[in-house]
Amino acid sequence: MNAPATANDYISSLESDRQELVSAIRETVLANLDDGFVEIIDFGMIVYAIPLERYPDTYNGRPLMYAALASQKRYVSLYLMGVYADPNVADWFHREYRETGKRLDMGKSCVRFRKLDDVPFELIGAAIARYDAPSFIETANHARSRG
Repeated sequence: MNAPATANDYISSLESDRQELVSAIRETVLANLDDGFVEIIDFGMIVYAIPLERYPDTYNGRPLMYAALASQKRYVSLYLMGVYADPNVADWFHREYRETGKRLDMGKSCVRFRKLDDVPFELIGAAIARYDAPSFIETANHARSRG
């Protein structure tokens, strides 16, 4: 089977329960995403990034990833690089997540969801809307300079 070329291809390749979960999170991301980001397939997942034409100085030569969505074996992962890149935003996100009453299953940037009821859609939307493309570039550059 060929690797998916678009987000719709990616979603249609999933089992129906995962299609619903990934689609719902994707809709929330897209509804809150600044126009400076594009939706692509990269690293085998749906990625929201700043295109290389706009910001070519990335550490890995790939578009600057802002968020990503992937169906894993046991859960769906939402990678929030804006939360990862700024400790103040991370504190905000954790505090707000506790307020939702939902259980947070998170690594450094990866929030994991097993079912639709696990997703705090309003908070996910707020986390995505937190940065426009220029401010995320600034945050990413600052995080890179910190090492």
